[in-house]
Amino acid sequence: MALGCFHSLNNLLPPTYNPFGIMRRKIIIELISSLLILLFLYASLSKWLDFKLFIGEMNNQPLPNWMTPYLVWSIPSIEVLIALLLIFEKTRLPALYASLTLMLVFTIYTIVILLHAFKYIPCSCGGVIRKLTWPQHLVFNLFFVVISLAAILLKRKETENAVAL
Repeated sequence: MALGCFHSLNNLLPPTYNPFGIMRRKIIIELISSLLILLFLYASLSKWLDFKLFIGEMNNQPLPNWMTPYLVWSIPSIEVLIALLLIFEKTRLPALYASLTLMLVFTIYTIVILLHAFKYIPCSCGGVIRKLTWPQHLVFNLFFVVISLAAILLKRKETENAVAL
């Protein structure tokens, strides 16, 4: 009789219900979110800690110099905002989309540099990332694009399963 009760409970669960799969998905999303938080906080802090260098590097970019004041304040601020939004469950999915967008912009910019679309090759990013060559930078950026996309897909699946339950 008791076994029949458990069997009927199993019939109430969606066929895709797998507690281990759900837990694994949550762990992967947390790991990816943590990597993105570390990346964005590190990148923004390295810019703000050596702000004069960052301004000089932005002026060295093949962009109009009138953009520099906007970029030097907005880029690190956006990175911190995304990192903060990644911390909280309710804002994680929009933050993952923002991460993907920002990393795609950086990746496209890197590709444009590698295609020699500008008259000169500007300096790279701040901190340890500065040590990367432009091809290494591309691989680095693509890695974060891929894991951002993976986290979005996993998070969307998690949301779909939560609605199904």
